[in-house]
Amino acid sequence: MANRDAEIQSMEVLPTALLATIMTKLDVPSICSIASTSKSLNTCASRILSFLPNFLLLDVAPSIDLLGPLLPPNPYLQTLKVDCHRLDDSAIDSLLQPSLLELSLHNCSDFSGKLLSQVGARCKDLRSLYLSSVAEKRGRSIHVSDLEELLNGCTELETLILMFDVSTFVRDSFARIWALACAKLVSLEIGYVSSLMVTELLTAPGGHHQSPNHTRTSILPSIGKLCLSVDYITDTMVKTISKNLNSLTHLDLRDAPIIEPTVAFDLTNSGLQQINPHGKLKHLSLVRSQEFVTTCFKRVNDLGVLLMADRCSSMESICLGGFCRVTDTGFKTILHSCSKLYKFRVSHGTQLTDLVFHDISATSLSLTHVSLRWCNLLTNHGVVRLSSNMDLTFLDLRDCRSLGDESLRAIGTLTKLKTLLLDGSDISDLGLSYLKQGVISSLISLSVRGCKRLTDKFVTSLFDGSSSLELQELDLSNLPNLSDAGVLLLARSRVPITELRMRQCPLIGDNSVITLASMQVHEDWCRGSTLKLLDLYNCGGLTQLAFRWLKKPYFPRLRWLGVTGSVNRDLVDALARSRPFLRVACRGEELGAGQWDTSDGTYMHDYEEVDELEQWLLEGENDESGDDEEMEEVENVAELVG
Repeated sequence: MANRDAEIQSMEVLPTALLATIMTKLDVPSICSIASTSKSLNTCASRILSFLPNFLLLDVAPSIDLLGPLLPPNPYLQTLKVDCHRLDDSAIDSLLQPSLLELSLHNCSDFSGKLLSQVGARCKDLRSLYLSSVAEKRGRSIHVSDLEELLNGCTELETLILMFDVSTFVRDSFARIWALACAKLVSLEIGYVSSLMVTELLTAPGGHHQSPNHTRTSILPSIGKLCLSVDYITDTMVKTISKNLNSLTHLDLRDAPIIEPTVAFDLTNSGLQQINPHGKLKHLSLVRSQEFVTTCFKRVNDLGVLLMADRCSSMESICLGGFCRVTDTGFKTILHSCSKLYKFRVSHGTQLTDLVFHDISATSLSLTHVSLRWCNLLTNHGVVRLSSNMDLTFLDLRDCRSLGDESLRAIGTLTKLKTLLLDGSDISDLGLSYLKQGVISSLISLSVRGCKRLTDKFVTSLFDGSSSLELQELDLSNLPNLSDAGVLLLARSRVPITELRMRQCPLIGDNSVITLASMQVHEDWCRGSTLKLLDLYNCGGLTQLAFRWLKKPYFPRLRWLGVTGSVNRDLVDALARSRPFLRVACRGEELGAGQWDTSDGTYMHDYEEVDELEQWLLEGENDESGDDEEMEEVENVAELVG
C-alpha cells in the first residue's frame, strides 16, 4: 500500500501535459481508476474526457445518467463505441457528436428510427457506422425515411453495418434510396433483408429524373465487401450481385429458410457458376442455417463446385454450410485449386470424409483456420492428415462424433493453435492429456462441451504443473461427470480464465461457486477477479448459498451470468437488482458478447476490490448528503469498473 501511495505521489509531480498524454492512451475505465487516486489526477481526468479521441464502453451498458459525466461535448472525439442496452432516444444528444469518424452503437432496441435520421443530420463526416437491434423493443418503430436521411447525410461513409431487420421497409422505397448512398461505400452488412429486396436494390435506377437515353449509374459502385442474412439464397440474387458489383472481394451470404425452398427460391449449380465473374473475389461464404427447418442446398452437387472452382483459384477464404450433396470430389477440388487458401470452413458436410485430406500434404496450402462442424463421417485418420498444416491457429471440430483420442495426439503437435473446439466428440481424459506437451501453452479458447467421457481427472492431466498459460475461454458444459472437485483443481491451477461455461453439469453445486469466487490468479489481484462470464444454467447442485457468493464484492469483473431462473426466480431478481450492470440470463440462452468488437487495442487496467470509478463519481459531487437512494445509485456505478 505504501508503495502504491509513493507511485501516485510520483505521478502527481509530472507535468499536466505529460499526464494528459498518458491518459489518452488508456481506456475509459482506466482513466476513471486513475481519477480516484488523488484530486490532481481527478482534475486531469475530468479535462481529458473533453478531448479524448476514442471512447469505448462495451463491457457494460451505462444509463444516460452515468454516461453523461463520462461523455461531455468533445470536438476531438473520433471513435465512439457504446453498449446502448440501457439507453434510448434521450441519449442521442450525448452520443452523436459532429466530430465522429467511427460510431458503433450496440443493442439499440429502445431507440426509434430517429437514431438513424439524427446520425445523418449530425455526423456528416462519419467513415464507419455500426448499429444493432435498432427499434426492436415493442412500441419502437423505424421507417425507410430514417434510413434515407442517414444515407443522404453521411456523404463520407465507407463502412455501413446495419444489424437489424430491414425487410419490413417498403420494397420500392428501400431500393430507391440506395441511390443516395455514398460512392465511397466499400463495405455493407445487413442483419436481415429479403433476397427479392437485394435483387431490386442492385437493379434499381442509379439516380432520379433520368432521361430514357441516360446510361444507368451503378448502385454501390465501390462495394468490395457484402455481408447479408436473407430469407433464401437464390440463383437470381447471386447472379445479380455478381453482375452488378464489379469490385467485390468479400461475399458473405447466409439464409435460414422457414420452409423447404422451391427451385425459384434456391441456389443451384447454375447460380454457383456465376460467382466471381471478374476474378477479384478473395473471401466467399455461403451458409444455409437449419435454425427453423432441417434443409440444405439440395440442388448443388460436385458439378456446381467444380464449375465455381475454375474461377476461384485466387480465393483465400471459403466457407460452405449446408451443401449436403457435395462429396469429397467437390471439397478436394477446392483445396487443390485454391493455392492461396488459408481459411477453409465446412458445416453440415454430410458426405465429407477423411479422403478430402488424404493427400493434403502434397499441396502448397498453409491453412490457418479450419472448421468442419457437423461433418460426422470425419474420423481420427482425417484429422491426423489435416494436422500436417503446422500453422493452424483455429480448429473447429464440433459435433464430429467419430473423433477420439488419436485425433488429439495429432492435434497436440500444433504449437501455434489458439482455438480448439471439440464439442460432442468421443475423447477421454487420456486424450486431453496429449495437449499438455505442446498445445495447451498456446491455447486461448478450448471447448469440450458434451464430451461425456470426461471426468475431473482431465483437469489435473491438462492443467496441473502447467505455467504461463494463456487460456481465457473454457467451455465445460454438459459434462455429466464434472464435479465440484474438478472446479477446485481448476482454481488451484490459477488459469486466467475470463469466460467459463459449465451449463447442464448435474454435479456442479455451491462449492464450485465459492471456489471460483475465492480463486486468485495473481498475488496482487483480488479473488475471482478474472471472470467476466460464468454460465451455470441448469447445474444441479446450486442453492441459495451460491447466490450469496454471486453478490458484490465477489466476482468484481463479472458481466454475464447464466443461472436457472424457474427454480430461483426471487433470488435471480434480487441479484439482478443489486448488480444492474450484470447480464443475468435465466432462460437457457447462450451468453456472450457475440459480434461486439472489444479488441480496440487500448491498454486495460487491473481491476481491484476498491471501485475507483465509484470513488471518482462520488468525489465529483458537490454535496456530501448521506441520502440512502443516492448512495445506492453510486454503488450501481461500481459495476462500470468492477
